[in-house]
Amino acid sequence: MERILSVSEAATAAQIQTAIDEVAQSGGGRLVLPAMDLELDRGLALRSGIELCGQGSDTILRKGPGRIYPLSGYHNYGMCDAPLQSTEGLKVGMTVSLHDGRTHGGFYETFATITWIEGDWVGLDHGIEADYRAEDAPCLTTVYPLVFAHDVQQIALRDIHLEGNRAAQEKAMGGCRGSAVYFARSRDIEVSNVSECDYHGEGLGFQMCRDVQIIDCRFDGNSGNGLHPGAGSTNARFVGCAANDNDKAGFFFCVRANHITVDDCRFFSNRYGVSIGTRDCHNVLTGCTMQGNRGPGVLVRASPFPVEVHSCRIEGCVVSGNASEEGRGQIEIAGDAHDLVVRDCTIGAGACGIYVEETARSMHIVDNDIDCGVNVHSTRECLTGEEPAFNAGYGVGTEAVYRHLIRA
Repeated sequence: MERILSVSEAATAAQIQTAIDEVAQSGGGRLVLPAMDLELDRGLALRSGIELCGQGSDTILRKGPGRIYPLSGYHNYGMCDAPLQSTEGLKVGMTVSLHDGRTHGGFYETFATITWIEGDWVGLDHGIEADYRAEDAPCLTTVYPLVFAHDVQQIALRDIHLEGNRAAQEKAMGGCRGSAVYFARSRDIEVSNVSECDYHGEGLGFQMCRDVQIIDCRFDGNSGNGLHPGAGSTNARFVGCAANDNDKAGFFFCVRANHITVDDCRFFSNRYGVSIGTRDCHNVLTGCTMQGNRGPGVLVRASPFPVEVHSCRIEGCVVSGNASEEGRGQIEIAGDAHDLVVRDCTIGAGACGIYVEETARSMHIVDNDIDCGVNVHSTRECLTGEEPAFNAGYGVGTEAVYRHLIRA
């Protein structure tokens, strides 16, 4: 099924969501948005079997201003409601987040849809994710992904431009619960020819997902990371993408992001170009350019055994002019990392090309063109002339690599 919306049929986020739900209920298909510039008062939730398409840069979805609604007091984990000091301006169907003043954030934040409003109480479509104590200044905010999906399969997002309207947001979206484009516990996802900028949070993120392809997209100028595959996401492919001018990393591998290929992508002028960390294994960077980032172009974070980085390849990349403000090399390998391959890369314009901490092992660094003050900083024990044997990247894993994703 294909349904093409007119400008009047896509005049509000609520109308578009109704159309998404109707197409999904009819068995799925393509929903095509017109050329338009629409301010959203809520995020758009994709359903299984939905392909949401626009007209490229002529279809603009921009986030509405973020408002803060303080809770009236303590409220506890699992409740499908929240007591507010005021509900003025809120409507049923809006997507919102609950936060508090504690610094750990992450999965303790709650993202939900309002299901009812009675007085100064709002109903939520699922239970809140933490105890919110009065002394920690808990609040509900109109903070949400512009496009998101939870617990779905066979979805696509294509040919749309997203504006985050960062200056109008008082609170950021936590990267674990959301980003400008966000997926959780889902599979068979494709995002192509989507551009996004200026979001108070991450550009694109997904958690506990599998079989994901991100093609010819860019995510720029966000307050978090540009691209963020996280929380056990497995078998993903990024091709021809860019993430520039983000406050954190251009590309951030989060916890146990495995069997991911990043091919022909560009990461310029971020804090870090690419950041790889806890249990991020069997990944490949190939033909990418990391340039002009304030920290290392590629940072292998200091993850200790038994959650160390291993079995990754960096091949045919250009890593140049990074680490101007922090970091010890154009490529920095820290912690107990082992069995990494750096091959056929062009590395330059820095004090050190590849910095390897003495705790790392089995670094196979060969056939690179390095022009730095120090080409490779390492002890002899860290290096190996024999290439480590492992499989890595998109499309090479067996079904065993998905065992941790019970719901996906």
